[in-house]
Amino acid sequence: DGAICIQPCSPSFHGETSFVCEDRKWQKLSDACASLDVQSLFQVRKLGGAGEHLPFVGGGKIGHGKPGDGAEHFGAGNHSCQADFSCIIPDILSSPAIPGNIADIVELLKKISLLLSENVTRGKMQSYSRIANHILNSSIISNWAFVKDRNAGSVLLDSVNLFAGKLLLRNGSESIQEPFIATKGYSIHRNTSRKSFDFSMAFNSTGNITGHVVIPEEELLRLPRASKAVSVAFPTLGAVLEPSRPGPAFVNGMVLSVSLPEELQNVLLTFEKLNKLEPAGAQCVGWHSAERRWDPRPCRLRAHNATAVVCACAQRRRTYGSFSILMAPAAPRGSALGDLTRVGLGLSLVSLSLCLAVEAVVWRHVTKTEITFMRHFCLVNIAASLLVADLLFILAAVVHSTALNHQLCVAATFFLHFFYLALFFWMFTLGLLILYGLLLIFFKIKRSVFLAAAFAIGYGCPLVISILTVAITEPKNGYLRSGACWLNWYETKALLAFVVPALSIIVVNLMVVVVVVVKTGRSSAGEGCKSQDLSSMIRVSKNVALLTPLLGLTWGFGLATIIDSRSLAFHVVFALLNAFQGFFILLFGTLLDRKVLILDYMNIFYTWRNCSL
Repeated sequence: DGAICIQPCSPSFHGETSFVCEDRKWQKLSDACASLDVQSLFQVRKLGGAGEHLPFVGGGKIGHGKPGDGAEHFGAGNHSCQADFSCIIPDILSSPAIPGNIADIVELLKKISLLLSENVTRGKMQSYSRIANHILNSSIISNWAFVKDRNAGSVLLDSVNLFAGKLLLRNGSESIQEPFIATKGYSIHRNTSRKSFDFSMAFNSTGNITGHVVIPEEELLRLPRASKAVSVAFPTLGAVLEPSRPGPAFVNGMVLSVSLPEELQNVLLTFEKLNKLEPAGAQCVGWHSAERRWDPRPCRLRAHNATAVVCACAQRRRTYGSFSILMAPAAPRGSALGDLTRVGLGLSLVSLSLCLAVEAVVWRHVTKTEITFMRHFCLVNIAASLLVADLLFILAAVVHSTALNHQLCVAATFFLHFFYLALFFWMFTLGLLILYGLLLIFFKIKRSVFLAAAFAIGYGCPLVISILTVAITEPKNGYLRSGACWLNWYETKALLAFVVPALSIIVVNLMVVVVVVVKTGRSSAGEGCKSQDLSSMIRVSKNVALLTPLLGLTWGFGLATIIDSRSLAFHVVFALLNAFQGFFILLFGTLLDRKVLILDYMNIFYTWRNCSL
């Protein structure tokens, strides 16, 4: 049926045995593996007609079974086969790249790289590449999904890198290219200006894909002696090396491997995107050979546009030797969603500015008691925090849409994280103020003590959390999420440093609202009127009762957009609620306050009268 069986055996193995290949039982024809050459490493047999054994590559002579039915012996005593594996290539290339054969060929390449990788000549590398190319063809790459060993792609990558790293260079350079795997090697020394590897390879029937590896000049100055650098490009292997993180991320470029002297570490890699149509955020990653997963820690994103991504990566021979780019499909975008965000954000900025302006106008009149002073002080800081956060949100979007500057993006994310947290911690301060007014009636707090405590909670706690987050995750290159100036979620879960405090404060404030309802419900009906402080506390409670569910609902949908990034409904609702937060703070915090409203009308009346006069 055209299937090839590749059966590895050890040098000490003797005797008859049987093995299973593609659900068929085979009987080994003979003998022992006596020496460590190509023939003795592998038994390769093809099933022809009914019971007919066709080309056979083995270390011994043909045994029994049906020795005369078309059996042939290839490569016995053939030194050229041992030199470049040419004797096994015809059988392998004529076999279909079905899942069982893919697994066997991967095992074959692994054995060759482990036992026969000394003095890798151009001929050896060509034969090795032809074998690997057979199972990397874009037309059969989908068959890898049915290979039982989920690590087969990683094994192939490690095997090729190990074998290519031993490549001998003729006249200072070497280049071996197959349609779906290419190897280039150069002699390098400290006086070289810089060295680059340029690849242009077929990805599918529609066209080529390019990749570039550059060793900077400052890296070459570290070389104590002349050495060599080897790079291997795989245009289709990324489809096999699946991202370990949850979510719809996918490899969207070549897999580029580099083998450098130990003195050299940093390289610049340029990846042309395979899929240029889908809007997505890019992340530079290295393949962790021990853990067999893509890891963002060894790489940084240097530049990103519609067609290509530039990465700066640190090569570590024993851990990271292969690199690529992951693309996480962006949120569903449409002109309506973009327009909604822009309009809502503009309205939010205007509303928050108006809120601060109104508070400035009526400040003297509404802060005559300690409770009202504390309430309006918290409200001003809530509005100011959200106003700055919205401005930073625009700055972060501008930084991301241009050539991405990593340090600037980190700074924008830090302050965005800080001011969004400050918004919630000032809401928390407002909740504590309600408990103080209702439960500690006879305990009067000084204004200076309140201000110190409020600043410590409102800005001190967010500052500590923000600093700890960036200090812990940024050294591992896990602070930023891929393709945006915001906290990482998939690799380091840095976003939890915002989500956990924010949702915890929302829960606490909702409990405060329940306490207010219970407390005011127990008030005596015989009291003719409530005290001024109690009336103020009820106004504060209304603010918290309205704003807390709003903020909780907003960021609840924000978390939902992370869990299900392709849901248009979640993105629309989150964009609406998030963009209109400023308007709701103006409405519920300022305009619906009767005292502020009366003072506003009076100020407007006196202003118009003075203008008329």
